[in-house]
Amino acid sequence: MDKKIEKTSWQKYKSVVYPTVFMMLVIVAFAMSTRRGESLKINGQRIQLSTVERGEFQEFIALSGSVVPLKTYYLDAIEGGRVEMRYIEAGTFVEKGDPILSLANTNLLLDIMYREAELFQQSNNLRNTKLAMQQNRLTIQSQLLDLDYQIRQSKRVYQRNEKLAEKKMISNEEYEASLDDYQFLEKKRDLTLLSFGQDSIYREVQIEQLESGLKRMQDNMEIVKQNLDNLVIKAPVSGQLTALNAEIGESKNRGERLGQIDILDGFKVSTPVDEHFITRVDLGQTAIFTLSNQEYTITLTKIYPEVLNGQFRIELEFTEVEPAEIRRGQTLHLRLELGNSNQALLLRRGGFYQETGGQWVYVMAEDNRSAVKRNIKLGRQNQDYYEVLEGLEPGDRVITSNYGQFGDYELLTFAEEV
Repeated sequence: MDKKIEKTSWQKYKSVVYPTVFMMLVIVAFAMSTRRGESLKINGQRIQLSTVERGEFQEFIALSGSVVPLKTYYLDAIEGGRVEMRYIEAGTFVEKGDPILSLANTNLLLDIMYREAELFQQSNNLRNTKLAMQQNRLTIQSQLLDLDYQIRQSKRVYQRNEKLAEKKMISNEEYEASLDDYQFLEKKRDLTLLSFGQDSIYREVQIEQLESGLKRMQDNMEIVKQNLDNLVIKAPVSGQLTALNAEIGESKNRGERLGQIDILDGFKVSTPVDEHFITRVDLGQTAIFTLSNQEYTITLTKIYPEVLNGQFRIELEFTEVEPAEIRRGQTLHLRLELGNSNQALLLRRGGFYQETGGQWVYVMAEDNRSAVKRNIKLGRQNQDYYEVLEGLEPGDRVITSNYGQFGDYELLTFAEEV
């Protein structure tokens, strides 16, 4: 007997769901294709047009630089100490050698006193050594004088006994005793002379070492006294004291920056640059800025390769006469040129780039009543223009304003001629 098979819920409805889903997909695809082919009607008065043209393209980057003196001398604490006196204030013009401030350092004074005591002791040692050497020389000379006297007497006795011995008037024992006495005194004199020579050499070496040590201590003392003089901070050059970071009673460490003096004979411009351009910035490149409706050119003369917070610093100097109205600390807006200029197709910068990334634009048709979407390729850019590589020709009119309201339409139409 056959058994009746019951259909599941999914088997009951799949015959209805599949056709429905298929029809919905067809409708969506048709709607999208229909919409893509549709045009958007907009107000032509609210767009901005730019004409593609061929011209000189100069790639540059915009920078904001600060005017700083051409030369700056920094005041650092050679010796640490407590600020005892401020003779002048920041902003004052100073002459070379003028005192600016003074520090007090008790430890340095104690060190000088200790070194002076060592120097005095070394000097006494040298004096005592020289005195001992002189006394020893006199003693040796006295001993040699006595030995010479004894040798002369002994020699006379020896010579007399020698004659008497030949005549058998004295015994051989008496003769040999006088000979031994004479030879003993001769050898003793030679030994005394050798001892005196060696002692003199030792004393001379000792004196030389003492004098050398004394000279070093005197030189060290001069350096320490110079450090004592360095507690008075003086102007190394003539100029303007533009900074002074020291208050009375404040403690300053050795090497700490106390201030700076600017030489106002000339100025330069210092500015940070994004690290993205570190391989494209080079010495000798020029930058242009405008001041009081007049354009000036400055040249890049120094690059600091250290990158901090994503930026490195460059310095530029004036190649021509400096503007009369330029002042220290003034901000200048620069255009630093990267490489040489060349002929290229140019499209003016605009808000369209934010929406398209430079991959496509709307180009005006010949009737000036519509704009068609066109794929393009852009290259380099500067503050004013993009370099066009593909997709546009000279004379093309391009909508360069923002595309946020246009959606993804292939065609834009205008109520009247634009």
